[in-house]
This record gives sequence, structure tokens and C-alpha cells, in this order.
Amino acid sequence: MMTIKERINEDVRNAMRAREARRVGALRLLLAAIKQREVDERIELDDTAVVAVINRMLKQRRDSIAQYAAAGRQDLVDAESFEMELLAGYLPVGLSASEISDAVTTAIAETSARGPADMGKVMAVLRAKLAGGADMGEVSRLVRSRLTGS
Repeated sequence: MMTIKERINEDVRNAMRAREARRVGALRLLLAAIKQREVDERIELDDTAVVAVINRMLKQRRDSIAQYAAAGRQDLVDAESFEMELLAGYLPVGLSASEISDAVTTAIAETSARGPADMGKVMAVLRAKLAGGADMGEVSRLVRSRLTGS
């Protein structure tokens, strides 16, 4: 089974052969971000760490799209949307809402969380379980609502 990084490298080669400049550019940006993190931390990134890099890049794209849309720059919105779509293709299949809800319930029980002060413990457990399979911002909101009772 190929790692995500190997798949990205293979896709770069295929895009170069097919002369897909936009695709090659976006994939090279991703590889550069992965390589930068490997150099900074002096480690070889595993799939979980690569997913974290991809998620960070997706968040940057979402923020950029909002700014470009507000400025009326549809050309830049289209470019960022293309990159987002490409990057999202490397993420593991997302979990359903019920699977996420079950994971939150289990994590709260495992950590014996009683209130908002315990949110950090719960999120640490969930980050390990749900990495790449769920939007952690949404998970955080769900945990907060469960722990505050609202």
C-alpha cells in the first residue's frame, strides 16, 4: 500500500507527463510544505503528519478564498478552489456525523470529563483518533457543547 507522500510524488510525475501545469504547481507546493516540515523537525513524516500538513493548507485556501471573494477577484477564487479540490483528494475518507458523535461520547467517557476545563484532555484523545477524518474545528465545537451542556 502506497503512503500519501508516495502517491503525491507519483501524481506529480503523471501530471508532468500529461503537461498539466496547474496540477503540477499545486502538487509541488504540497510537496514543498511536506519537505519543509520534515527539514524543520528532522523527521520523515508519516501519513498522519502529511494529513496535518494538507489540513493546514486547506485552511489557508479557505481563508484566501474568503478574502479574494470579498475583493471581487473571481480568478483567484477559482485558482484557490482548484488547489483545495486537489488537496482534499489526498485526505482519508471523512467520518459521518454519527461516527464523530460516537467518538466524542467515547472520549468524554474515557477521560472522565466533567466540564469545559477538561476540554483539552478530550481533544487530545480525539485528535489521535480522528486525525484527517474530521474537521477538528467542528469536533471542538461539539465537545464544547457537550461539556457545557448547551
